[in-house]
Amino acid sequence: MIKVRLLIALICMVSLSQADDDHTKMAAFSDAKPGSAIPPHWTLNTLPNVIRATHFELVRDETQVTVLQAVSEAAAATLTHKLQVDPVVSPLLSWRWKVSRVLESADLGQKDGDDYAARVYVVFDYPLDKLPLADRVKVSIGRSLYGQELPAASLCYVWDNRHLVGLSTWSAYTDRVRMIVVESGKQFAGQWRLEQRDVAADFRAAFGEEAPPIMGVALAADTDNTGESVEAWFGDLNFSSSTIK
Repeated sequence: MIKVRLLIALICMVSLSQADDDHTKMAAFSDAKPGSAIPPHWTLNTLPNVIRATHFELVRDETQVTVLQAVSEAAAATLTHKLQVDPVVSPLLSWRWKVSRVLESADLGQKDGDDYAARVYVVFDYPLDKLPLADRVKVSIGRSLYGQELPAASLCYVWDNRHLVGLSTWSAYTDRVRMIVVESGKQFAGQWRLEQRDVAADFRAAFGEEAPPIMGVALAADTDNTGESVEAWFGDLNFSSSTIK
């Protein structure tokens, strides 16, 4: 049976397939009012056997722009958005984020340390029949147990606590999720950081082939393994063909 943490590593894809239509752009947090409902097409996914869920809400940042706040207190959950994006046409994912602190006891190399102050997942529509047999079996079991289209390939951009920015390694749970350290350490905690990643290039480097269509994005701050507490904030996310200036 696939472990719960493996499902987390595989994006906990619950509800990415629940939307009625496809989307090429993510609903903007900045278009909503603080305290209002999370914008349509963003879906909260709680996790089996995790007692406490990360709390997501809309708040104002220092410039009075509406952003997403995630509060995790020995908790985990994801906020997911279904997409239909061609990585050849729009390979560049841009976002800004901020964390209150880094997690002292997290360790991306260990299953029991698989917590992060903030994560951004990109999920790809990777054909199941291209997987090695062992991986096909794992994903097939997950799909039969949970009735959802668990993804077969994902990138996970993280705000880590100790590893060097630029580190790229497999998840402690599966070699179908590539962990990429985008921010690390305490230096920029409490400050907004603007990021841009070429997800097509990152996929190619991780999986050794061209990126298939992008089917979803998920946001998370999780502390259920370490039992720590953290707040994270996310601004709008966008796919494009243009580099940030």
